[in-house]
Amino acid sequence: MSFIILSKRSSLLVVLLSLAFIGCSPIDEVQPISTSKIDAPYAFKSATSGQNAKISTGWLREFRDTRMSKLVNEALKHNQSLKAAAYRLRSAKEGTIIGRAARLPSITASTSYRETDGKNTVSSENYSISFNASWEADLWGRLRNLDLSTQANFAASVADFRSARLSIAANTAQSWCNLITAEQQLALAQKTVASYKQALPVVERRYKANTLRAVDVQFARNNVASAERSLRVRQLDRDNAARNLEIFLGRYPSASVTSSLDLPYLSDEIPVGLPSQLIERRPDLVAARAQLFASAQDAKAARKNLLPSLRLTGGASNGADTFRRVLDPNYLVYSIAASLAQTIYQGGALNARSRAAYHQNRAEIEDYARVALLAFREVEAALAADRSLSEQQVFLEKEVKQTKLAEKRALSDITLGIDGASFLEYLEAQRRSENAGISLIRLKNSRLQNRIDLHLALGGDYSTITELGL
Repeated sequence: MSFIILSKRSSLLVVLLSLAFIGCSPIDEVQPISTSKIDAPYAFKSATSGQNAKISTGWLREFRDTRMSKLVNEALKHNQSLKAAAYRLRSAKEGTIIGRAARLPSITASTSYRETDGKNTVSSENYSISFNASWEADLWGRLRNLDLSTQANFAASVADFRSARLSIAANTAQSWCNLITAEQQLALAQKTVASYKQALPVVERRYKANTLRAVDVQFARNNVASAERSLRVRQLDRDNAARNLEIFLGRYPSASVTSSLDLPYLSDEIPVGLPSQLIERRPDLVAARAQLFASAQDAKAARKNLLPSLRLTGGASNGADTFRRVLDPNYLVYSIAASLAQTIYQGGALNARSRAAYHQNRAEIEDYARVALLAFREVEAALAADRSLSEQQVFLEKEVKQTKLAEKRALSDITLGIDGASFLEYLEAQRRSENAGISLIRLKNSRLQNRIDLHLALGGDYSTITELGL
């Protein structure tokens, strides 16, 4: 149902009809929930500068590894996944312009050409051009709600981009630690091969002196072959670790990146009493809050779809006199038509959409609570793992020390021909020493990996708190 209003005296009728329509509109009294307010979308650069930049890379200072920091910065600049995320963010930003444009007047122009060349009529050419303008008055704030929803969705996209940056930074740092770990294991494998080759001539001499059995020689030669095979495995592991890092860096995976043999520094202490605000800056929680706000605005807009809408339209077509009159304010006011429309019945579709939007808003609330609980669980798990791994390292270092001493003493006993010296004992000491050494290397890497996971769970370093406006 629509009414065309062409005079000022009809304006009162518009208001009265609007109130009448409101009275018969079945609007649900339950209000959608929004936890915060978003005034404007974030600029693209805000995701890579200021406090957000500190959140992405500020935590790297804890590890005191200049090379790791340089590699992370290289990844943030050249990683293809991050570049793709940046373009998707730019695409999302264009959506805010689209949402804002719905609240502004719309002007369209059209042209046509017609030519007649009949045998019984006079030939003629006809050109026409017309302009039309329309604008929907945001009487109830529905368009504003939709605009705010679009801005909130863009804010969520910015948070997703920040999340991608933080994830790339963390994955690059972890890949760097994995590469160093693989280098250390390769170096240990090389030492193991050298140790087994050093022991083999001793065993062979003792066998010729009839103090060892032939089976002892076979065991010694088997150890050398096994260590050589393990060395090749460690070399392959090292190359694969290098390739994984190069992928994050946006380089060709040639396994040519070099690394040191020293893992980054790891502080033994984590600040006590970390503020809960650190969790709130996590990009996934920021995105969830923005999506919650957007769902609330969508729900409000869906409820306001039940109300009448007011649209102003005007137009002009070709003709010099017509176009001159278009510039005349009096003619402009006269030519404007106002259309007030209210959907009376649509099979319950509008009410269903309103209820659906409200339930979606409630779902976003539960999703936000779930994401928050997962965030706290990740922090608690990382803190507990840090304590446990630190305690394990103390005992494992003692184990490594003792197995090395046992291996050294067993080889000395065999070399000196001490009664009761057993080559099997030496083999067992070698095996334990090698396993303990590998375990210690892996444990140190696990501590670093877990510490980086803690920074991911906290959403950055131990102190940076940014005002996100959400």
